[in-house]
Amino acid sequence: MIRQMKSQDIASVVLIENQSFSTPWSKESFKAEMINEKAYYIVYELDNNIIGYGGFWKILDEGHFTNLAIKPIYRGNGYGKQLIQGMMELAKTLNIDKVTLEVRESNIIALKAYATLGFYIEGKRSRYYANPIEDAIIMWASLQ
Repeated sequence: MIRQMKSQDIASVVLIENQSFSTPWSKESFKAEMINEKAYYIVYELDNNIIGYGGFWKILDEGHFTNLAIKPIYRGNGYGKQLIQGMMELAKTLNIDKVTLEVRESNIIALKAYATLGFYIEGKRSRYYANPIEDAIIMWASLQ
């Protein structure tokens, strides 16, 4: 089940964040997102356990995906793709016309997954990521 993230989900989301990223967001960052009127977060719940989450900011008629992760033991089963589709569907309900994101240049699995969902490469941000330093690929998708 994909549903809106609640405050009580933050501990599970932070655990997934820490398992997924070299510079993870803090618990306080997610608490701040819960009260940010431009932020929208969803979780993927399977058998009463949160196995993934994703969020974006609504900026005028565009959505900027901020973060997205699936628990490592659940990766490779299509849950990430379903979560992205859920984010895109939510964005459509908010009258968002297109969405964007950045992804590590070395994250070939994510790049391919985004491409299958209609994302295309629009550019690169040099040295965007730290730990390790790496370029980001900028991707966009139209929701119309």
